[in-house]
Amino acid sequence: MAFMQKDILGLRTLNQEDILEILDTAKLMKYILEQNNKKTPHLQGKSIVNLFYENSTRTRLSFELASKYMSASAANLSSTSSSVAKGENLIDTCRTIERMGADVIVIRHPMSGAAHMVARHVKSAVINAGDGMNEHPTQGLLDIFTIRESKSAVQGLKVAIIGDIYHSRVARSNIWGLSKLGAKITIAGPSTLLPPELGKTGVTICGSVEEAIEDADVIIVLRLQKERQQKGLLPSLREYSQIFGLNKERLALAKKDVLIMHPGPINRGIEITSEIADGIHSQIEDQVTNGVAVRMALLYLLTRQRRK
Repeated sequence: MAFMQKDILGLRTLNQEDILEILDTAKLMKYILEQNNKKTPHLQGKSIVNLFYENSTRTRLSFELASKYMSASAANLSSTSSSVAKGENLIDTCRTIERMGADVIVIRHPMSGAAHMVARHVKSAVINAGDGMNEHPTQGLLDIFTIRESKSAVQGLKVAIIGDIYHSRVARSNIWGLSKLGAKITIAGPSTLLPPELGKTGVTICGSVEEAIEDADVIIVLRLQKERQQKGLLPSLREYSQIFGLNKERLALAKKDVLIMHPGPINRGIEITSEIADGIHSQIEDQVTNGVAVRMALLYLLTRQRRK
């Protein structure tokens, strides 16, 4: 079945077939990335605008590179350098971008649901690059791609997600996407950082990190989002590291061929030790490369619909 989505707003609303088509397309795109000449004509004549209301290095740069590798025109716009600083609202900004000929608008916004709202008001394809505490679907897809590339399949794998679940849009996208592909997900984190609706998602909530990662095939360590914290949600960072941080002793409980993943940027020595982040099980650098491949795949699939 052909990919028929207009937008990529979250993994909660994508079905298994769409996710698999994205992953299969990303595999082809990664092959292109591994060549000396990365320039392809897949998006020639197309325009991509990255509209970021929050700071980003990996996501914004990977979308920009994905666009340029496939010969699209790419523009980056931040809230501080646009008419938003003069009071223009989000919908008017995106309509203006659409009228300038943008085929795809990639948006990161601190408000949950922002990308969904934009998608209802523009004909351009919209990709959610992270909206508040809702979802980060492209990160979820690149994580799943990384797991699938190493393990061949996701079905039946035990995937442990550790840390600040409450504030993590990455965790939400991973839970939705991995569940649809048949993974068994275990969760561990401070009780103050576990969302109340978590039990309705089908994951197993564990009382300790040790329980969550025992015999795990994959461990996804989340960044402790200190910029989103409110006073009183955590003990000290030192205590957090001692109770919830991934270290050598805890890692020994997982399977010998476990994959260690992290969406970045890493708070070294808090959620994960440098020894593990840079160790033989780490897929963190591969995640960065795979992020470009997945975003190339999404841009191709979404703009392909507009050629017909």
